[in-house]
Amino acid sequence: MLERQLAEQFAHVHGYRPGESEVRSWRRSIPALTDTLLDAGLGEVEMLIEYGLPLTSKRADVVLAGVHPDTGGPSYVVVELKQWSEAYSDEDDEPALCRVDAYPRPVLNPIEQVRGYCAYLVSFNGTLARNPEQIAGVAYLHNATEFGVSGLYAAPQDEHGRMFTQERRGEFVGYLRSRLAPAPGAEAADALLAGRIQPSKQLMAVAADEVRQREQFVLLDEQRVAYEMVLRAVERAHASDHKEVVIVTGGPGTGKSVIALSLLGELYRRGLPALHATGSQSFTKTMRKVAGARKREVQDLFKYFNSFMTARPNSLDVLLCDEAHRIRETSANRYTRAEHRTGKPQIDELIEVARVPVFLLDQHQVVRPGEIGRVAEIRAAAERRGLRCREVSLDSQFRCGGSDAYLQWVVRLLGLEGDGPVVWEPDGRMELAVAGTPAELEAFLEERRAKGYGARMSAGYCWRWSDARPGEPLPADVVIGDWARPWNLKGERSVMGAPPSALWATDPAGFGQVGCVYTAQGFEYDWSGVILGPDLVWRTDRWVVDRTASKDPVFKRSTPDADVDRLIRNTYKVLLTRGMVGTVLYSTDPETRAKLREFAGQDGTAGDA
Repeated sequence: MLERQLAEQFAHVHGYRPGESEVRSWRRSIPALTDTLLDAGLGEVEMLIEYGLPLTSKRADVVLAGVHPDTGGPSYVVVELKQWSEAYSDEDDEPALCRVDAYPRPVLNPIEQVRGYCAYLVSFNGTLARNPEQIAGVAYLHNATEFGVSGLYAAPQDEHGRMFTQERRGEFVGYLRSRLAPAPGAEAADALLAGRIQPSKQLMAVAADEVRQREQFVLLDEQRVAYEMVLRAVERAHASDHKEVVIVTGGPGTGKSVIALSLLGELYRRGLPALHATGSQSFTKTMRKVAGARKREVQDLFKYFNSFMTARPNSLDVLLCDEAHRIRETSANRYTRAEHRTGKPQIDELIEVARVPVFLLDQHQVVRPGEIGRVAEIRAAAERRGLRCREVSLDSQFRCGGSDAYLQWVVRLLGLEGDGPVVWEPDGRMELAVAGTPAELEAFLEERRAKGYGARMSAGYCWRWSDARPGEPLPADVVIGDWARPWNLKGERSVMGAPPSALWATDPAGFGQVGCVYTAQGFEYDWSGVILGPDLVWRTDRWVVDRTASKDPVFKRSTPDADVDRLIRNTYKVLLTRGMVGTVLYSTDPETRAKLREFAGQDGTAGDA
């Protein structure tokens, strides 16, 4: 039975079983498309079902691969299948979004959805990048009448995005015949599957162009919904002196910072007052350096969460609070002047300063005591002011090779979700290895760097962190046996060729120093080497957190054991999800190292990978 085969393959690739709704959609939609192809005389066209988009966990329902009837060359049609019988325009009459009774929030118009898939494939698949005319996109609403979905036609249609309903099935047949000949499509399918994956547009590499010049990123599905939702909120704010809150949640690599930068760039180019803020010194300083290079007005777009203690209410149209899980209880610190120590919650300051405050966060990335950036806290602060709070959840990720299976493996490994660790099954998207020694881990990463990949080593905060002295070698504080390396720098100046702490993750000279969670969080690199220290060890059948092994000064005696346990596990989750291509692990504890090797499905060491 087709749906059973699809379910088995899905579980193998993604690391979890598909939901009943997904299986039900296969059962109803795939036959509808198959019958249409047969009626069109296209029985030899290849159907690539649940086709995975490169470098992301997103999937197109079907990609049809065949021969173009006019050119004789390869031809591809991306098909988004919907079971909807009715769909309505969003309440703001925004053509990119629509409402369906089955969903509590707006969803992307399927015309825009499939157009995004085509644009993404052209950007990342080498075969299509050279021949963008070979791909087209359609949404097929096989249960819908024209009347039931008439509002969706407000979205513009072109070769990459058009729509057909059941009532227009005859036109759909004609359209398919115009793009596909009655000939075998196996060769075209093989060419698409073998297409070289283009390098990912890493965030920092295109930040300046995104903000100052034009949109650099292709936003897909929920990402586009979040983007449009914020822009519509800004329009409402201007039209009726309106104010509302938007919350965007998602795990590592779901594109939260990409959405924030896309919005900042669009608002900047429109001349609207908007700022980007984080609680991360490393992230903000890097954005100022990269995006604002030689342009002070762009540098000034990037602020910190504690920058708004004295700001005038609603002085901004939009405040984009990126990495909002790092919001603290108050903005006051030991340097705050007495007259500014009002005790006002930092969340309240951030909400007050903008007509549309936007919070982008991952609740599993809270790694310090006092960080309170959680959905419930933000929602409660909005409700106290009587403000509408709109939420978007990003369920697909673009880091870790777009591997859902790897992300599930990490959260289960650390006991953050699920029923405990499972053995890693390679999915062709993310590589995983375990090193026998720290020297082996470093050598493994050096080999990858020699092949043109970026790489960094990071570790749990389990070693003292000395200050670097000008003119002297960096203190090699991370000592494991006869292997010793320095932490990344603490300060803002380069020392002995090592970059300032804020640039450790992005400057090639950062390799050779060991980063911590505070310099790695928010960044990505091709290969991630992670050293698990004695603060998290495996004993018999479970993880044991040893708070006495942590040197992190943020943990006070008053910090409850349960909080320390959660924060240390979250810390390793952050470190384990920085890699775009692969991760290599090492633990200082022999029992833990052996267990990691077992969970990684690896009998040998990284050198054998």
